[in-house]
Amino acid sequence: MTAQIEHLADLAGRVGEVLGVSDWITVDQARIDRFADATGDHQWIHVDPVRAAAGPFGGTVAHGFLTLSLLPWFFDHGFVVADTRMGLNYGLNKVRFPAPVPVDSRLRAQFKLLAYEPIEGGAQLLVEATIEREGASKPVCVAESLTRRFV
Repeated sequence: MTAQIEHLADLAGRVGEVLGVSDWITVDQARIDRFADATGDHQWIHVDPVRAAAGPFGGTVAHGFLTLSLLPWFFDHGFVVADTRMGLNYGLNKVRFPAPVPVDSRLRAQFKLLAYEPIEGGAQLLVEATIEREGASKPVCVAESLTRRFV
């Protein structure tokens, strides 16, 4: 269930806190194939199930950048700031992919507010997104996401 935050300004006092946890999403082979087509990255560990079955992961795995590209979906399903009219992706700081995402994995993200900076018309948020795979002990992606939200 998406966490509801009423006012952007309320986040100023929540630095260091978890803001929300997204719903689960399944990363199936069709999604992996569409991402490969969109990016031109057709490496066999992503798109060749037969060859990948004999590879290091025992099957195909999602691209790291596919996992990262799901951040907007995770944000939309993790927490909502009710009084914002618009949000912009301002960039990323540190990004790591500590573990693979095997085909048909279920993923979700947890969001921790690392910094809040007022800007004209809103605030810039530095949010740590930790993407986990159901049943795995290590996260599959940890990224520091910079967003600008406007009221």
